Amino acid sequence: MESFSLNSAKSFLGKNVNLHLKDGAVIVNVQLTGIRKGDFGKGNLVEYVPYGNRKGDCVPLRNIAWAERLNLSLMQTAG
Repeated sequence: MESFSLNSAKSFLGKNVNLHLKDGAVIVNVQLTGIRKGDFGKGNLVEYVPYGNRKGDCVPLRNIAWAERLNLSLMQTAG
């Protein structure tokens, strides 16, 4: 399995995903909004906004193991 890379992150921009981190944690139902350089030019950060929120956050690209794309139309019809 390949690692999550900059190209992988770019393909998920604007999409709703679950981010699976290398430490086993999962950041659930977020929309990837951007990629930027980290402080002092070290590494890249993936910016995301949780579903239903306006305030975003970011996680280092190297901490992400993989991303799982979500289909929001299935979740909205279930309620």
